[in-house]
Amino acid sequence: MKEVLLQADLCNTIFFQCIHEYHVHDNVDQALENPFNTEKEYIRNLLYLKCWIDTVQWHLEDAIRAPDILPDDALKIKRRIDKSNQKRNDTVEKIDEWLIQGFSAQNITRHVNAKMNSESPAWIIDRLSILCLKIYHMEAEIKRADAPREHREFCAGKLDLLNQQLADLTACFNDLMGEIQEGKKYMKVYRQVKMYNDPAMNPVLYGQKKPNDKTS
Repeated sequence: MKEVLLQADLCNTIFFQCIHEYHVHDNVDQALENPFNTEKEYIRNLLYLKCWIDTVQWHLEDAIRAPDILPDDALKIKRRIDKSNQKRNDTVEKIDEWLIQGFSAQNITRHVNAKMNSESPAWIIDRLSILCLKIYHMEAEIKRADAPREHREFCAGKLDLLNQQLADLTACFNDLMGEIQEGKKYMKVYRQVKMYNDPAMNPVLYGQKKPNDKTS
């Protein structure tokens, strides 16, 4: 019986821990204090970091939608969100790298008809993290003292849906992990190749074309 590398229940537990700890101060500029800082806890460290990035970005996305936001402030937040997205992608890839190294170490015999899942395990983890954030904030809406009863009831229905989605996605992740360990499926680490963040690939950054240039 091969060791289970990672279960979604652990991911969800760490995600909710991270979200609650962020909201102690609820400040996008607060320093990250990752409680999983030993080499032995490497994957927990990555999971906590992943959710911290998502949580900060969640609140940046809220802030940039303020009706009275000044253009300069909006631009600063947009640039910050772009950097956050890059960190999010990099962290997802590190989680996939850790998983594929773990599977390789288990010397799994791949079935001749094994198939690759369209979504890697870490990108499912990415969705789990966002779902945990949605659940936390939907629960906050239900508890809002200034919200009308109709709003709270509407949010309660949405919360039921989100909890079901989390349960379904949790099961799908665990099933995928089992199928990979049994050799029925396999995974690869695919780089996202974010061209707009690369000075060598974005024409605006390497000076080939300016944002207001007109093409013929």
